Amino acid sequence: MARNKTAAKSIPSKARLAKVLGAVNVGSFRISAMIMGETETGDLVVLGSGHRASNGVKRGYITDMNAATYAIRDAVERAEKNAGTNVQSVWIACAGAGLKSQISKVEIDIGGRRIEEEDIEHLLLEARDRIDPDGRSVLHAIPAHYTLDGAHGVANPLGLHAERLGVDIHVMLADGAPVRNLMEAVQNAHLEVEAVVAAPLASGYACLTEEERDLGVALVEIGSDVTNVSVFAAGMLLGLRSIPLGSGDITDAVAGAFGIRRFQAERLKCVSGSAIASPSDHREMIPVHGPNEAEGGAVGGANARGADDKNRIARADLISVITQSQSQLTREIGKALKELGFAGVRGGQVVLTGGGAELAGLAEFAQSALAMPVRIGRASELTGLPEAHATPGFSGLAGLCLYAAVDPVDIRAVGSRYSNTHEFSGSVNLFAGISRLWRALRENF
Repeated sequence: MARNKTAAKSIPSKARLAKVLGAVNVGSFRISAMIMGETETGDLVVLGSGHRASNGVKRGYITDMNAATYAIRDAVERAEKNAGTNVQSVWIACAGAGLKSQISKVEIDIGGRRIEEEDIEHLLLEARDRIDPDGRSVLHAIPAHYTLDGAHGVANPLGLHAERLGVDIHVMLADGAPVRNLMEAVQNAHLEVEAVVAAPLASGYACLTEEERDLGVALVEIGSDVTNVSVFAAGMLLGLRSIPLGSGDITDAVAGAFGIRRFQAERLKCVSGSAIASPSDHREMIPVHGPNEAEGGAVGGANARGADDKNRIARADLISVITQSQSQLTREIGKALKELGFAGVRGGQVVLTGGGAELAGLAEFAQSALAMPVRIGRASELTGLPEAHATPGFSGLAGLCLYAAVDPVDIRAVGSRYSNTHEFSGSVNLFAGISRLWRALRENF
């Protein structure tokens, strides 16, 4: 998962682009798109990005094809307008669809001789044939690292001697129908699908350092309706749990507690909300209505529940509702981390990202609740990335572009026995896949 492309802080104005990449992140709260260019020297620059409110998506699943298609097309057109260029194909992120991560370990006999390129190909063929999707669809099957006689962490086995050569393959599975719906929504927006990438894997490219992924780290991506908890170690995504809760549930709790509309609750949460209470909160009164709204505006037309005669609520009451709902989500995150073996002495750094990680005071709240060090994760500095999109809520989108730039080799594209396993890889074809694999073998080994 090591990133072999870097984003320079400054790109020469006359630098020529070798290729242009498009990415779309279809979330339940918003749909965002980004167009990134790669120069001839391998530097990356964001050419344009755009987003809009999501429609037709619930908890990571397409629920209204027409609405989702329109929203995707609109988001992409906004990014194209900002970039001054169009894209015909995009990489898309998948946050729902019952994602599951597993590691497949394969070994072959070498007999003590020097490892050749043919041995590596043979090993990858063996690994490919042992993938067991158990009726599900394979999104990725990527070589993570090699082993020599059981010794881990070998990046380049070519030319070394060993009795046995092994490889750990990271396999990401998903339910087929939801992924097909996601692809169809993008294709209906007149775009080809390069590949479907698991959202936690993409976010890991944006938010985690190589050292964190090697030593062990938990990445918690808090979306509107879904929270994905993933654990990385030895450079791989080792485990994943999805929680059907997110920041949207906190918004709903605020709306329900005060009898107000969702958009008002969302604004109150984002502008005045916090996961940490302060002594002065009970003295601060917050107007429920926005600057351009008529006073009142509660669901029933009257003032919000518990508001004063100016339709203001105490900030302490707002934070109380937020912390209660956030506590429920954090408990579920803690359970998921425990199930993944990332707790107690095996615990470590937790990185929070996604739109839900933008809540004020969340890192401190989660650190206390989880009893682990917690930080907020966002995309590393990318040239051309607008300040408004350099936030945790857009880390998955930026990571998707970084993943596309790296374009990891998928073992399903190797060998003469190649079959139609790229059902979720859009325009990728046999010859392109094989060519890319051999090019990577020559460059890296």
